Amino acid sequence: MFKSLRHLTWRQAAPRIVADMLIVQFSMLAAIAVSVFYQTSIGRPAEAAKLIGNFRGYYFTFLWLFSPLILIVFLLSGFYSQSRSYEMKYKALVLFRGVATATVCFLTANLLFLRISPGRSVVVSFLLFAGGGVVMARVGTHAVLQYFPAESVTVKPSSKPSKTVLVVGGAGYIGSLLVRRLLERGDTVRVLDGLVYGDGPLQGVLQHPNLELIVGDCRNIRDVVASMEGVGAVVNLAAIVGDPACEQDRRTALEINYAATRMMIEIAKGRDARRFVFASSCSVYGATDIEVDERSETAPISVYARTKIDSETALLQSTTETFSPVILRFATVFGLSPRPRFDLVVNLLTAKAWRDGVITIYNGQQWRPFIHVSDTVEALLRALDAPAGLVAGEIFNVGDSRLNYTLSDVAEKILAAFPQTQIERVENSDRRNYRVSFDKVRNRLNFKAKYTLEDGIQELKKAFEEGVVTDYKDIHYHNQRYLEAVGSPANKHDLDAQVMAAFGGEPGARTAQA
Repeated sequence: MFKSLRHLTWRQAAPRIVADMLIVQFSMLAAIAVSVFYQTSIGRPAEAAKLIGNFRGYYFTFLWLFSPLILIVFLLSGFYSQSRSYEMKYKALVLFRGVATATVCFLTANLLFLRISPGRSVVVSFLLFAGGGVVMARVGTHAVLQYFPAESVTVKPSSKPSKTVLVVGGAGYIGSLLVRRLLERGDTVRVLDGLVYGDGPLQGVLQHPNLELIVGDCRNIRDVVASMEGVGAVVNLAAIVGDPACEQDRRTALEINYAATRMMIEIAKGRDARRFVFASSCSVYGATDIEVDERSETAPISVYARTKIDSETALLQSTTETFSPVILRFATVFGLSPRPRFDLVVNLLTAKAWRDGVITIYNGQQWRPFIHVSDTVEALLRALDAPAGLVAGEIFNVGDSRLNYTLSDVAEKILAAFPQTQIERVENSDRRNYRVSFDKVRNRLNFKAKYTLEDGIQELKKAFEEGVVTDYKDIHYHNQRYLEAVGSPANKHDLDAQVMAAFGGEPGARTAQA
């Protein structure tokens, strides 16, 4: 419950707190009025007069003292922070639950300190009025924003540069590490994240004075406009990641991976953000038996890779003298982060070796480029810090040629860490190779991988031994399985879907047909 306070923005919450205070007061007055009317209508005027007399003293003497208790419960229930990002049906449930909890706490305080009760009819009426009031207030706001969206969204360039870095997807596998590194070196950091997998990955830094968390959706124009205020650089890590997760819901993948990127580009330029670093993937090269570099032809064979290519195209076309997009095509990532993942090949095989003692290698001679998650963060920092003339409008493969391995090589390194592991080798028709050159990022950004495959395996082994990770099969560690269980994140409003449809046109339209 107390986690909700971490997401609170007092300037935005204050008007709603005042409104809820008025709703609570009106609801109590309305409840007593209903009770008095009921007593009178059934021929009990004396009871009605007694109720009025008792309530007059009770209201003016004690109610103003105890009603803030209700607002405290509302606050801890996330009324002014987390619930803003909920879908309307679930939001209504949360609000009614909060009102019920607040009423119980209020009545308990009455009985403990005053030893009086307003009466059952008053309590029931208060629940209906207060619950309906807080819900209808938010429904009304939602309706107004739906019908008058344009008037409240104005994009004005910032008058002076800012060192604030916006990390979109900052609670994810890479983002949660990047946020920590940025804070450690003294940057002011703002995170825009829907917290689909929870806020656990940001635990330990949520109270940092240089961190601001906006719980929002990268597809929602209001959330994006608010998050871009006063930022000097944007790092876009938000995505439905991986082929299976994208295939599960192609529309959502297109919206988040491509259309939202196009929208963010326009807003970032309008807000005078100078640097825009985009996380892409080496999977855009498709299957190839030769070593590829940034000049090689792309041949994506999945929806995920297609959305990355389309986003890259939009970014490169947006380059200007004052707007510097940088594209980083990451190799296959491995290693431990505050938001662990075990749907990545090295992490998954290491977990299976530890827990099951058996790993299966499909087509062991296939090549894959690998990169430790901490090294991806180092590459992001270099892309943020490099002079614009060195990186603007450029694509970099991020990895290290020393970490180009076959899957059989990976199996042998895991076997060295877990000698009792049995390796099952299976051959099938999938013979895709990905062998990538990383000369450009080494020569231009002086980037070399610090962590080896063995380092990542040992890091994961230690996490298992120390109980940091207890069950690698937990759906929170698997993107596709988690989204299959809970559903893909829905748009906040119908307007968002319309905006995404507009930004999801060519070239991204062909993604939906991929």
